[in-house]
Amino acid sequence: MSLKLEQYLTENLNYLKDNGLYNVIDTVEGANGPEIKIDGQTLINLSSNNYLGLATNEELKEAAISAIKTHGVGAGAVRTINGTLDLHVELENTLAEFKGTEAAVAFQSGFNCNMAAIQAVMNKEDAILSDELNHASIIDGCRLSRAKIIRVNHSDMDDLRAKAKEAVESGLYKKVMYITDGVFSMDGDVAKLPEIVEIAKEFDLITYVDDAHGSGVMGNGAGTVKHFGLEKEIDLQMGTLSKAIGVVGGYVAGSQDLIDYLKVAARPFLFSTSLTPGDTKAINEAVKMLMASTELHDKLWENGDYLKKGLKDLGFDIGNSETPITPCIIGDEKKAQEFSKRLKEEGVYAKSIVFPTVPRGTGRVRNMPTAAHTKEMLDRALEIYGKVGRELGVIK
Repeated sequence: MSLKLEQYLTENLNYLKDNGLYNVIDTVEGANGPEIKIDGQTLINLSSNNYLGLATNEELKEAAISAIKTHGVGAGAVRTINGTLDLHVELENTLAEFKGTEAAVAFQSGFNCNMAAIQAVMNKEDAILSDELNHASIIDGCRLSRAKIIRVNHSDMDDLRAKAKEAVESGLYKKVMYITDGVFSMDGDVAKLPEIVEIAKEFDLITYVDDAHGSGVMGNGAGTVKHFGLEKEIDLQMGTLSKAIGVVGGYVAGSQDLIDYLKVAARPFLFSTSLTPGDTKAINEAVKMLMASTELHDKLWENGDYLKKGLKDLGFDIGNSETPITPCIIGDEKKAQEFSKRLKEEGVYAKSIVFPTVPRGTGRVRNMPTAAHTKEMLDRALEIYGKVGRELGVIK
């Protein structure tokens, strides 16, 4: 190994470990359900993004198996050559119906969506107004576009209006976009989409909502945009297929012209092999389930409200979450990691989240109850939270 590289790696790894920023990756032995097994220990799982429990759903397993039997294990090519299967077309039609748009296009991941769509639509002659707490994939997508990035204070509509006005009236940019998460994954709060739409109309902003944590959770499952009835007002709806949907992949939904353009301009679509047949079929069936019934969505919210109330009653700082995502904000990064470690020892798996995922000094344990958890599981988790919280002085 290069001596320079070895020195660089050693210095940075030591820094991360010394400052409570190093993340130890655990291996789950088996399926990622409401309870998981790590190193032989069975743990109540509060760290999964498998919001609706669909990752282990029997019907989706059968759908994936049937597609593998008829279409094989891989698509065999990029979408623009001969990697577009009838399964992909069917899925994209289902997604468009689900999101209330004219069309949709599927990608290999939610991260890929933001890398693809932002740089396809925006360029160095444009500006992007971006909420300061937007996901890393949004930040990277904005950087790739080479557009001027203007950071907007989190959910601050006065700041958005002022910066939109300044950007538009400067005459420096051909187009201006405002991009935001629909649901912010670390705090659980919801974007102020009705106010955002009004400001966008005033200044002719392109609107882009990353609904990775809103699809399946908000709007009876159809997402944050549909929750507010703004399907006709938001230009680009992006979402992941790996969280509430339970599989893997992502999508962008919008007008037919937008989707037609992304299919010829979005680089991950052009240069990466498409979703596998098994994944595609399972996703399609999962989305149809959400369109047919709100049962899983309702159970998720019931469990989320139950856990949130329990943690708040114990005295934990759970921030201002408006969704089942429930942080326990500790502050100090090392203490947050110690808190997570002790929870695991007692039987709860809830990972610590520290910088750079969240700002320095806001280290936390992020809790995500799912539709698959039972009240008994949540009661046991709350008991352990109380014990560990008092032991470490996080609560009294």
